[in-house]
Amino acid sequence: MSTRHGRAGRPLASQLRVYEPLSAFTAEERERVKRGTSAQGRQILDDAEAEDALRRIIRSSADPFPDGRAEFTRSLSVEGHTLYCPSQLVLRAGLAAESVLTTAPAPLAAVLLPESARAKHQERVDRLAEESGTPRINTRESLWGIPFSWFVLFHEGDPTEVVEEDDHIVTVRMTASWAKAISRARFAVANLALAAPEMNLLDELTTLTEWLEEFHPDAMVELDYGGVADRVFPDDSPSDVLLGVECLAEGDMTGAAAAYRRLASRWIPIRQLARAS
Repeated sequence: MSTRHGRAGRPLASQLRVYEPLSAFTAEERERVKRGTSAQGRQILDDAEAEDALRRIIRSSADPFPDGRAEFTRSLSVEGHTLYCPSQLVLRAGLAAESVLTTAPAPLAAVLLPESARAKHQERVDRLAEESGTPRINTRESLWGIPFSWFVLFHEGDPTEVVEEDDHIVTVRMTASWAKAISRARFAVANLALAAPEMNLLDELTTLTEWLEEFHPDAMVELDYGGVADRVFPDDSPSDVLLGVECLAEGDMTGAAAAYRRLASRWIPIRQLARAS
């Protein structure tokens, strides 16, 4: 399973997902959620979604965008209740395209995202936006490493599922209730705002907290390590991030620096893989 990529040569990708009760979605969204829900196992669904993305990238039409006909929905059972996280591929592809257009050189962006394909996809995004105003995006994705801000939402002892195959870890999934996750985020924001207002982590956490506030209070939050799990698990990152925040709040710069060094030694080599040849 490894070399420097994940399964089937894919980049190492991790996701932060929010699962909500069906009542949290609009009528149109509920229909898509139901259509996208499958009895197949999570790993089969994850692989199908990744393979669908690969087919879009290499197809001859030079249109990498999803057409909206095939959506995937993950489900999570909690105390007898089922919660749902739609993949929302159309909306997420639109956001990804915006990022490419603002960060990549214009000639490269034009090749990757032809103007005709962007215009057609914008029509799909506009149709979805008309249904519910500003749709919530239930999934955040990170390539080549997990943002430290995500670890704030989880503590050691939270429910953790380790998925293994052929002596490798396929992924690790940690879950926390929405109430716990947002409480932890707000605690970290409050302490960092006083102790280290210049830290990038504070900006990331503020944005993350605002995102979480959009969701139903009965939701669950999941961190899916993806292929990076095989390189870092067992992982003390949630504890190290929490310790770092607590040390900063107490003025213990030595303890905070030690926690950061542990995080850096674990995650900088992963992030460097993005530039490896």
